[in-house]
Amino acid sequence: MPVPPHLQTFWNEFLLVTGTTDADRYYDVCVFGDNKQLADDLGNLVLRGIKRATAGSLASYEDQGIHVPRAGDLSIVTDWSGKPLCIIETQVVEVVPYNEVTAEFAAVEGEGDGSLAFWREAHKQYFERECVQAGRIFGEDMLLACEQFKVVYQPRLNAA
Repeated sequence: MPVPPHLQTFWNEFLLVTGTTDADRYYDVCVFGDNKQLADDLGNLVLRGIKRATAGSLASYEDQGIHVPRAGDLSIVTDWSGKPLCIIETQVVEVVPYNEVTAEFAAVEGEGDGSLAFWREAHKQYFERECVQAGRIFGEDMLLACEQFKVVYQPRLNAA
């Protein structure tokens, strides 16, 4: 998948500044959440180093026609408006059912109070909305790709 034209300059700056030569590691544009408030809040948590993981349903990857992220993949994180915030590198991905996500993963995902209880409630609401839009039914055995990542590029000053 190619880098979208409006993010190409940001991607090229990353390649130049970091000396990354394997541009084929580009994976996707990552907008966390499904609405402006959530996306902007979660993007801010990534920039602050609090959010270092995310979970996506396997069905949503299939619907988008993309593979589940793999270690080494690079993604551009944007806010809701499409402004690039940083680039993340996938470290590890584990496929697990929703009801088997661990407290450790919830803490690394860094949302809310970091607890598994918060994670389960917030993600159940999110995945229920996703399922409704896709014509599926949410189930606690729904398979998720639980991805841990690190920020590998964050410009000191993001242009306003």
